[in-house]
Amino acid sequence: MHGRPRKAPTTEEQEAYAIKASKLRSLQSQFLQFHHNKIYTKEALDVSAKLLESNPEYYTAWNYRKLAVQHNLNLPDGDNNEEFIKSILDEELKLVENALKKNFKSYGAWHHRKWVLSKGHSSTDKELLLLAKFQKADSRNFHAWNYRRFVTTLKNIPDEKELEYTTDMIYDNFSNYSAWHNRSVLLSHLLKEKAKGYSPKDNVLTEEYEFVRHALFTDPDDQSGWFYHLWLLDQTVKLDTLLVSSWPPHGCNLSLSMDGSFGDCSFSPFTSLQSNTRTLPLILYFSEAVENICSSTVEVECENIVSNELVWTSLSGDGTGFAQAWLTYLNFPEEHAHSEKAYQVKVNLARSQGIFSSTGVHHGNSSHIEFTVSVPPYHSEHVDLKNEGKISWSEESFCTHDAQFLESDLVNPFHLERTKVDEKVVDYQWNITTINDEIAHCRELLSTMNCKIGKLTLARLLMAHDTLMSYTSTSHRNVSHHTEILQLYDDLKKMDPPHLHYYQDECSLVLLKQIISNQELLLKHCRKYRDPSSPRINNFCLRLNNLSLSRIGSMELLLWVQVLDLSSNQLKTLEGLEVMQLLSCLNVSHNKLCSFTALEPLRLLRSLKVLDISYNEIGAHSIDTRRYLCSSPLNHRSGDHWKPEESEMHGAEVADYWEAYAIFKDLNLIQLDVIGNAVSDEKIKLLLIKLLPSLKWLDGESCR
Repeated sequence: MHGRPRKAPTTEEQEAYAIKASKLRSLQSQFLQFHHNKIYTKEALDVSAKLLESNPEYYTAWNYRKLAVQHNLNLPDGDNNEEFIKSILDEELKLVENALKKNFKSYGAWHHRKWVLSKGHSSTDKELLLLAKFQKADSRNFHAWNYRRFVTTLKNIPDEKELEYTTDMIYDNFSNYSAWHNRSVLLSHLLKEKAKGYSPKDNVLTEEYEFVRHALFTDPDDQSGWFYHLWLLDQTVKLDTLLVSSWPPHGCNLSLSMDGSFGDCSFSPFTSLQSNTRTLPLILYFSEAVENICSSTVEVECENIVSNELVWTSLSGDGTGFAQAWLTYLNFPEEHAHSEKAYQVKVNLARSQGIFSSTGVHHGNSSHIEFTVSVPPYHSEHVDLKNEGKISWSEESFCTHDAQFLESDLVNPFHLERTKVDEKVVDYQWNITTINDEIAHCRELLSTMNCKIGKLTLARLLMAHDTLMSYTSTSHRNVSHHTEILQLYDDLKKMDPPHLHYYQDECSLVLLKQIISNQELLLKHCRKYRDPSSPRINNFCLRLNNLSLSRIGSMELLLWVQVLDLSSNQLKTLEGLEVMQLLSCLNVSHNKLCSFTALEPLRLLRSLKVLDISYNEIGAHSIDTRRYLCSSPLNHRSGDHWKPEESEMHGAEVADYWEAYAIFKDLNLIQLDVIGNAVSDEKIKLLLIKLLPSLKWLDGESCR
């Protein structure tokens, strides 16, 4: 445990273990006989007590003791007999105490003691004295600290007094993880209640930064203080939930293309959208996951659209009801649509107690979005995209866009993605000043020593600083520390190889943020498809290939993307792409996707027509636990989405490839590439052709 190598037992130790095991088996056999026959005599209780004192981890025996207590309390002698009740419960407390002497970290023993005290007939005065003895033996034991919080709640001991005790314990030992954690729990409650002396929050956190700094500079290699510092950082950057971006963005003039073609490069992804219907997706993206986005919390004003009839959907598959991105569809009427018409759309999010995040933070600002949608005349005939040619993702198929054209259009996503706030502008000066001070202290510490967790903390501080600056005026948005952060993570990869994958993921998120939030860098990754007439797709492509990305992020800045190339990276999941509701063409070939389950976010993309997942690792791993994250007949999350009668129509192939069935059955792909995966045999191809009636191209060959 905890990196300590096991030693092979000696012969004498093995013999002792064998004798002990024999005695335990005998006790266990007797106990189970009493348990199964619901016998709660003194003899039976003595056997269970001996068993628990020898093996406190035997949870079944603790449950038996609870049943026995309930049984004995219901006897006639127990009616309103306080002494009788107390004697039974005191016996349980004594047993727990003996068991804890055997194993101080027994979950079952601590839980049983809580259960006994919850009965309300036992004195709590002794408990803190007992805890003092236990915590003297092991001051960091989190079971004891957890039980202490339970006891102080029963005794109504003020949080302020407990905070003083925690301070004393930290001064005794800076490396007391549990004391630091208890401090964060107590302060969270005091700050939330705005207790006397703990408001304003800014002053309290400033004092806490000074307090933890003593521990960090005393022993920089001890991680306990750094974890508390991370909690303080989280409190510093935890702001009111904000609407950070939307599609369409505020202030844009959008044109719907109904003929399926964008024509020449005068059409851009920022001002035009292809649609075979008179429907426009409206996406709201928040600073953190929220719930209760509905017609009562979001008002949409537009001619011929009734706000109360709009249905908002969370773009998340976790089933919690919380999501950072929410989606609804604006349907523009067909009647009287004989000429192009411009619709003014206004979206209002009032300061609402109804919208709150998974961390309990309410949407704190009134936000307002306005944009214009130009809808062309209605035509009864619809474009059949299946008659178009196939897309090629080769380098020769793309060329650079006109820089001046792009620079003028990129004003939209970078200067208008933040919504207007009707209320006064929130002042983040204390937050930014505090982060700057901590950055300076962290750099001071690192100038004297090469501290691994110090470098990690500095990277997090710099990232937090850039995030806060992005919420201020637009003039500060290009101020970033991305290059320094990437260098810190590169250093950490060398210093801490066991956590290489974590650092690689963080590098990927920072690199994407660096590219997408900087107009000049983004221009280098924008390409034009050379043949815009075949197929009829938006000829503007964002190419983020060959960047060694293992994760994708900054999705709030990618809502406008319709054609995306993520090929030749190190992606193992496509989590996050579900918010890109305009995405029509996606290339994730030559990555490290291990199963069809990794494609689950794509199920929510109604506009997706072209998908390349070739040359990944799908089917190459005999055991892939992530496959069970996918909706299946055995997964409760599948709910009403799984229809057995539909799967039976596709034959036995579904039994072997139910992940593929679950992913592809609702997609409307025209072109799909799966070649180069271990699973790309004829059997799976036949199933895909059955599942995708709109499919024309499979692995570069016509399948119709």
